[in-house]
Amino acid sequence: MMRQLPSLQINGRVACVTLQRPEAANKLTTEDLTELCRHFQTVDQTPEVLVLVLRAQGKHFCSGFDISAIAKDSQTEGSRFGKMVDELEKCTAVTIAAVHGGVYGGATDMALACDFRIGSQDTEMFMPAARLGLHFYLSGMERYVSRLGVDVAKRLFLTGEKMDAQSMYASGFLTHLVDRAAFDEQLQRLSGTLSAMAPLPLLGMKKHLNHIARGIVDPAAVAADVKRSLQSEDLAEGGRAWQEKRRPIFAGR
Repeated sequence: MMRQLPSLQINGRVACVTLQRPEAANKLTTEDLTELCRHFQTVDQTPEVLVLVLRAQGKHFCSGFDISAIAKDSQTEGSRFGKMVDELEKCTAVTIAAVHGGVYGGATDMALACDFRIGSQDTEMFMPAARLGLHFYLSGMERYVSRLGVDVAKRLFLTGEKMDAQSMYASGFLTHLVDRAAFDEQLQRLSGTLSAMAPLPLLGMKKHLNHIARGIVDPAAVAADVKRSLQSEDLAEGGRAWQEKRRPIFAGR
């Protein structure tokens, strides 16, 4: 059980990656990093998938990467973890982190790499890098600043402050905060809403919004995607459905 790797399930337009090491608060190992990247690649190579949910078994979402592995070779293993999170952020599908219980260390960056982060009242987080003597990697600090702002990023990185669910929501770390009893319902509702959208603008705008946040947007690429959507069959279908007061059926073309 302690070596159980993350699983991947694909159900139509929604994929779900599940962390499966609850006995260790879903602490990630080197093998997990490889498996997670493999799952993200599989999702990217499955065009019908529009939504990727990242969730976990047990009481906690994730306690980050195994610090003993980092201590052995901080440059290699630390960079591998960061590259895995970068791959998650770059996933074509819209991503949702289902964050229940504790989310600690590098796992906080995994959550921030997702487009949406649903939390419950028992959710809490902290970033103990400075307390452990660890300098965090560049892309992770960039995610903190672009999502939360530099002042909140400094509070969390430099003091190791623990945040409860309400503070996480107020800071923008959580995009949704619900009662634990309504957690799965909210997750299904959001997944359903996203998966019902027109694929071309949904996935295009997800990518470009992330690029805008990082200051690396390509105006020509945005213009090309706008033109593609204007010429799409889905735009015509959306107009017909609006007039006929029905739910559109999008084909992604």
